[in-house]
Amino acid sequence: MSEVKSCPRVDIGGQAVMEGVMMKAPDAIAITVRRPDGTMVVQRQEYTPASKKHKWMGWPIIRGVVNMGTMLSQGMSTLEESMKMLGEEYEEEPSKFEKWLAEKLGKNIDKVVMAVAIVLAVVMAVGLFFGIPAGVEWITGKLIGFNAAQVAEVVEGAEAAAQSADSWKGVLVTVVGGLTKVAILIAYMALCGKVPDVRRTFQYHGAEHKTVYCNENDLPLTPENAAPFTTLHPRCGTAFMLIVMVISMVLFLFVGRDISAFLPRFLLHLALLPVVAGVSYEVLKGLAHKDNKFTRIARWPGLQMQRLTTKEPTMEMLEVAIVSMNVALHGMPKNAPLTEEGWAILTDYKQSEAGYEFPVEETAEAAE
Repeated sequence: MSEVKSCPRVDIGGQAVMEGVMMKAPDAIAITVRRPDGTMVVQRQEYTPASKKHKWMGWPIIRGVVNMGTMLSQGMSTLEESMKMLGEEYEEEPSKFEKWLAEKLGKNIDKVVMAVAIVLAVVMAVGLFFGIPAGVEWITGKLIGFNAAQVAEVVEGAEAAAQSADSWKGVLVTVVGGLTKVAILIAYMALCGKVPDVRRTFQYHGAEHKTVYCNENDLPLTPENAAPFTTLHPRCGTAFMLIVMVISMVLFLFVGRDISAFLPRFLLHLALLPVVAGVSYEVLKGLAHKDNKFTRIARWPGLQMQRLTTKEPTMEMLEVAIVSMNVALHGMPKNAPLTEEGWAILTDYKQSEAGYEFPVEETAEAAE
């Protein structure tokens, strides 16, 4: 077992990618993928958090909105980068539309492909988690059929009764819409897990969580140390998504619950998404960093949701996650052999440990 200890604990975020893991330290991002030949290819990019560039972006609530935007753009670019690192056989040919768009805009084809992917992802998310639930809410409102005129015909003191009926109608419609969002989220994740490639990605997701736990417990980063930990982590994006659904349902019990028309409800929910994301981020952080009976109960549903998006990883997958963690925290190994693109080539996770140096002759042989 390696004697190299992980650095003092900081919150490390991560993301599973195709055949690999991204780890995000406070000042750098590392992506590692395992190629078909068994080698691990890793790259590291330094970055400055938005909150350091603009102090107000680190304020409570606002930082949650910034984080959501960063997760979307950075997540897509990380996936694209990991596909390139895997090799040509995994690269997807741009569509005719993407080629045409790149030519008309005079932009790099890779940037156009990324922009199209982000737009499609946003459209799909809006349709699934805003459009469909708003439609279900509208239909539910129609089916309930309570309105002031109907109640006035049969109830003495109808005005007060009608207001009460309409109020409860708004509550019921909002709850049904919120539960619809949760149901869509669960169904979507469950279906994704049936796809073999996605299931492997979920295993890498589990490897990411186990490695983060290992670092948080100040243990040397080894597959043997990481393996016993659970794949369920309180700061996971899956838990964040569930919290977003719950917070949105609670918010809309007080804001716009009596709006019955489809389009106004849809637009209101969309407009208030930044507020929901900001509050949800604070809730996620609070639940993750406190350990008492209340927080354990409150974060339990989010942890259980992760059973759909994380799977038990292999030891080889843990090695990949450990390489990303080490490189994100300590930097690239010195004298590491490089690909033409400048990515380091590793054959053992120990080569990523702090202070490791490749023998010069080994680097020269790899370059040949």
